[in-house]
Amino acid sequence: MTIIEYSRESLKEYYYLVPLIPLLAWVIYYRFVTPLAKIPGPFSASLSRLWLMRRSVRGDMHQMYIDLHRQYGPVVRTGPTEVSIADPAAIKPIYGIGTKFTKSGWYAGQEVSLFAERDEKVHAHFQKLISGIYSMTSMVDFEPYIDNTIKSFMQQMRDRVGQSVDLGKWLQLLAFDVIGEITFSKPFGFVQEGNDDGSFKSLDNAFAFGVWIAQVPWLFWIIFNLKCLIWSSQGVSDDMGKVFSMATEEMNKRKKLGVVDRPDMLGKALKLQREKPAEVNDGVLNVIAGQNAIAGSDTTAITMRAIIYYLLKKPAYMARLRAEVEKNQTQGLLSNPVTFEQARKMPYLQACISEGLRMHPAVGMTLPRVVPQGGIRIHGYFLPEGTTAGISAWVVHRDEAVFGPDADTFMPERWLKGDTKEMDVSLMEMSKVLPTLLMNFDLELADPKKEWKVNCLYVYAGPFVVPAEFFVD
Repeated sequence: MTIIEYSRESLKEYYYLVPLIPLLAWVIYYRFVTPLAKIPGPFSASLSRLWLMRRSVRGDMHQMYIDLHRQYGPVVRTGPTEVSIADPAAIKPIYGIGTKFTKSGWYAGQEVSLFAERDEKVHAHFQKLISGIYSMTSMVDFEPYIDNTIKSFMQQMRDRVGQSVDLGKWLQLLAFDVIGEITFSKPFGFVQEGNDDGSFKSLDNAFAFGVWIAQVPWLFWIIFNLKCLIWSSQGVSDDMGKVFSMATEEMNKRKKLGVVDRPDMLGKALKLQREKPAEVNDGVLNVIAGQNAIAGSDTTAITMRAIIYYLLKKPAYMARLRAEVEKNQTQGLLSNPVTFEQARKMPYLQACISEGLRMHPAVGMTLPRVVPQGGIRIHGYFLPEGTTAGISAWVVHRDEAVFGPDADTFMPERWLKGDTKEMDVSLMEMSKVLPTLLMNFDLELADPKKEWKVNCLYVYAGPFVVPAEFFVD
């Protein structure tokens, strides 16, 4: 037998190993050849996005990023072509106005929205187009609608004095009804009924699916194209449709009746459509209304839960806030409900809101961006063009170089010398609800020794860190 014949026979014996060659080449490249190979991080994360998908399903991505950076340093590899950065100085070049970083393919798997729009020119155009709807003048117009729901909420709390109340659930009901009021001039009726109509459970079903599918955009599109066979079984299409159907129904009703001048968000959007019909079609109106109903209510409810929870866990801070509220009330400076303008003049209240936002950012993961042509060097590591990079608010909000050695501790005093925040609907609602709640009730945790549970779930506008089991007496 010649050497050539012997080699052929040997190859035939090990032919089953041939399919492993591409896999071996993949491992060698992503572990040892790519420019990202020098960046530390979990071994499996460097080879596949399945690692991120698995962590998404666990619901702890907010804490995961903190732990990763404390273990590996300021730049951590979280995927074959993805890194997480823990440096406040990198926020401006990655996310700032005029940045050349673009939104990653992760956004391609999201619902149609301004948040998910990847074309920066289109995003900037529509942001400018609808900015008037969210202006400070509009905020003032919306305040009476917020008051209506707050009054209903306070009455429900009075009816339950002496009982243990799932305050987290009630704040969610409140936030949804406020959004209903300011968007459609009518609440969804959740506070009045003391429950939702099944929408929360439907959305939870959708979010449980979205939390992991968002990490693999190409898989999202496979499922999207096979939705008749797969998507319906996951509960996503129908569940998200219920929410948007509310917006579509109200929009069609008003257009049919010729009602386009109500001072709510939909009214302002319809007026904008009348002024610029070529730019604002019914699809744009539906997106505006749908985003408000889901994203706006979730972020507000999450933050209000966090602020109240941390205050109840730290009685000294709660006592100081209550003292500020009582002092202003005694001096006749507060109405019931508290007005937006009154709340803005309460420095410790605003400090508590800022600290709640710092300690518990609503979004639990990085918002990924793609490194532009020419690449970028961060902390000694070169990130080539096409690399996905992002920063987690949970990480930078606990940066001891910025917030000191007590960065993991809730301490509102750190904000007392800060500048006044720009206000939006969410901050207006929180600024009104918190002091009004303390004016009318004494709160304490039903089980002070029990820590609350939080889960990082994918919702319409991103992966939110949602608290659960938050009971008070």
